Amino acid sequence: MPFDEGLAERIRAIVGDEPGMREQKMFGGIAFMLRGNMAAGIIGSELMVRVGPDAYVDALALPHVRPMDVTGRPMRGFVLVGVEGIATRAALRKWLARGLGFAGTLPAK
Repeated sequence: MPFDEGLAERIRAIVGDEPGMREQKMFGGIAFMLRGNMAAGIIGSELMVRVGPDAYVDALALPHVRPMDVTGRPMRGFVLVGVEGIATRAALRKWLARGLGFAGTLPAK
């Protein structure tokens, strides 16, 4: 399944100037990597966010969020945010900040 290129452009507009940011094809979509660590990505038209294990349960309690599961086994620390949850620039920015915040705590690869 191809990823939503429009969403990718929206993400690039927000994180494109972030030092250490790069893109990588992954999970049949695209991932946005901060210093070699995944921060966020796109699967289909949904935003994948790496919130980390400590913030995982709280993130799942938010509207339009579900566990990240591409293999039949949920990946703890990663969530998928549906289209409704990232409809505005402010909402997308907030989710990207969560992913960048967690990825920023990890050592560079």
